[in-house]
Amino acid sequence: MTQKALRLGTRRSKLAMAQSGHVADAVRQLTGREVELVEITTYGDTSRAHLAQIGGTGVFVTALRDALLAGEVDFAVHSLKDLPTAQPDDLVVAAMPRREDPRDVLIARDGLTFTELPAGARVGTGSPRRMAQLNAYARNHGMRIETVPIRGNIDTRVGYVRKGELDAVVLAAAGLSRIGRSDEVTDFLSVDTMLPAPGQGALAIECTAANAELAATLAELDDPYTRAAVTAERSLLAALEAGCSAPVGALADLLADGQVVKEMRLRGVVGTTDGSSLVQLSTTGPVPTTHDQAMALGRELADEMLAKGAAGLMGERAH
Repeated sequence: MTQKALRLGTRRSKLAMAQSGHVADAVRQLTGREVELVEITTYGDTSRAHLAQIGGTGVFVTALRDALLAGEVDFAVHSLKDLPTAQPDDLVVAAMPRREDPRDVLIARDGLTFTELPAGARVGTGSPRRMAQLNAYARNHGMRIETVPIRGNIDTRVGYVRKGELDAVVLAAAGLSRIGRSDEVTDFLSVDTMLPAPGQGALAIECTAANAELAATLAELDDPYTRAAVTAERSLLAALEAGCSAPVGALADLLADGQVVKEMRLRGVVGTTDGSSLVQLSTTGPVPTTHDQAMALGRELADEMLAKGAAGLMGERAH
């Protein structure tokens, strides 16, 4: 008897469909079962308000989770940076596959890099985190830019540049890579200039906790280094009590000595969107081998950032 197809819940955007398509292929190879994509519209897809106004955290996730709990889909794929840091007891992130490039990138007119942008250049982004770091860099290096809040999918955002309404937009490298549009990037922004959102470039494959058999199968797609890194980043975010629309950047990376991975470094930044105040710190420790160790690394750095005044900057995020 042929096993029935597994139903994968996904948002309808081109990027979400591409991400889910990659996961569906991996699950087909793993299980030999057919996987069908079930398109679900989320509040974040239909609202035209800026993410910070509609709550940021969870706006792209809730409808997918509702479908999981209602038994309408068997598992769902999320961009990890969209997931709230608190995990519901009745759902489990069964796998975090190997992370794509976590960096942010610039798509600018005339092939310009960030430092080549002319005085007064208008740079579009819907992210307070990106605004804070772009404006801070500009202040520190004598650049004059104007950050412009925008919403929309990749086509919409790049369209602002193509039509001459903006000089540049900032997007995630991973998203462009997944839809085959990396060739449009005019500048890859160094993580020394722009720390990404916690979990950026990583995916979360989620199913119900009750479906232990499926969770165990999906777990074979998990990348332990990715999970350790993003767990530390998200622990930092949670300890700062910040939603995914807050101006927080974080990146955990592995420090290797030759071929041997020695340590994990976690960097974090919090800033006001005008770039006038930033708290940026890092900590280094042994590579976490358990969830609790990764969580502890994030909390440790968050405590240091809060001691340096990060909480006051978090309060600026509504402005």
